[in-house]
Amino acid sequence: MDSWKFRPRDLVTVPNLITYVRFLLVPPFVYFFLKENYIAAGIMIGLSGLSDCFDGFFARKLNQVTSLGKILDPIADKVTLIAVAVCMLIYMPAILPIMLVLVVKEFLMLLGGFVLLIKKIAPPPANIFGKVATLVFYFTICIIIFLKAVFQIEIMSLIVIGSVIVALTMLVALVQYAIIFVKLIKNSDKTKA
Repeated sequence: MDSWKFRPRDLVTVPNLITYVRFLLVPPFVYFFLKENYIAAGIMIGLSGLSDCFDGFFARKLNQVTSLGKILDPIADKVTLIAVAVCMLIYMPAILPIMLVLVVKEFLMLLGGFVLLIKKIAPPPANIFGKVATLVFYFTICIIIFLKAVFQIEIMSLIVIGSVIVALTMLVALVQYAIIFVKLIKNSDKTKA
């Protein structure tokens, strides 16, 4: 069982620096989206998605997997997802039920992460289900924004179908993380017994 360890040098690892960039991309995304500059907003969310792929790659490649990175990466995901969800709700209030699924899922994930930290258990790294859900989310949002920005096309059925697919992949990821969470808690309790 991994335990939480913070080292000041972890603040400036390559993957953690990339994760900071993801946090910095959220305000410009929101600004451009709300100003209806969808191309710039799409670029911001695209860069965020790319950096999300690269932080984990560099963490493994450079042997810079850290406890701090395991915390920052999912928080950056959640901040980005919630910012996009709010923007999409402003853009299209009809998708409120689907966005609520996303927000509830992200809240439960954060809550689970905090419980693990309180128990001094390092949260697990992102698994394939979480990465696929995030990729599907970014891809869907980029397509919706691209069609609106470039072609002035707003296909409600595409938006709803895309949102349902995103919500389903997010729920599958949540179930997978819940299974891991329960195993970590059980292993921790066995170790203490």
